[in-house]
Amino acid sequence: MAATTPEKTIEATKAGMEKALASLRHDLQRVRTGRANAALLDGVTVDYYGTPTPLNQLANLTVPDPRLIVVAPYDKGALHAIEKAIQTAQHLGLSPNNDGKVVRIPIPALTEERRKELVKQVKKMSEEHKLGVRESRREALQSLKQLETDGILPADDKHRHEKKVQDLTDEYVKKIDDTCAAKEKEILQV
Repeated sequence: MAATTPEKTIEATKAGMEKALASLRHDLQRVRTGRANAALLDGVTVDYYGTPTPLNQLANLTVPDPRLIVVAPYDKGALHAIEKAIQTAQHLGLSPNNDGKVVRIPIPALTEERRKELVKQVKKMSEEHKLGVRESRREALQSLKQLETDGILPADDKHRHEKKVQDLTDEYVKKIDDTCAAKEKEILQV
């Protein structure tokens, strides 16, 4: 982060932290709760005529009720390949049913043990994304120090900007904690 002014450094830091938060929200969509969500299938790739293809490019995904995902392939010939890809997806543990036209995926209720595992997974994701926020802070502090060394930024101003960076860091760590707490609550909800 070779910012030329402290303001640009703060801006770049905020952008990096916002990116970490957005990445966390995207990753949390793929964590299964007791409710059906088409985003659960985001990571599934189907061997479509020898080419690994994302499922959402081969089919229309709908959630007609809270316990069911329906996958309607654009090409009926891909039905069995889609069913197999969903069955073999390690992180899902789902059992799709093929009726010749669509693949229905019932979402079973989570066991207490599975809920606890998912909460641990969410906490781990939280820590990984907090590292991204802290990395942005580290880069910003380095950049501010370099500006001071180059004589562009007086020491008093450097300390003021360092406080801004720390306040940003605290704000984004709290946002990550709040986002993960909401997801944990959703997972533990019976």
